Amino acid sequence: MVRVHAGTPLIDAAREAGLPVAQTCTGEGICARCGMEILAGGEDLGSESAREAAAKKRNRVDGHLRLSCLLRVDRDLTVTAPYW
Repeated sequence: MVRVHAGTPLIDAAREAGLPVAQTCTGEGICARCGMEILAGGEDLGSESAREAAAKKRNRVDGHLRLSCLLRVDRDLTVTAPYW
């Protein structure tokens, strides 16, 4: 468990927790490698942006994953990634 300020990108929170996160871009939602599944706490997170949806489609990322570089933390979340 790690505590971060509200608005911190999920990718940064995961790395702060010592978790490896795949990424080949610099966090603009281009590569879509940082997809994570929200296991708990994701109720009412809001729908993905058009940018996130396009990146996931372009990179053939499973639709239920959220791009951690674009998702801002504003609550407790439990996540996993396909490569952990």
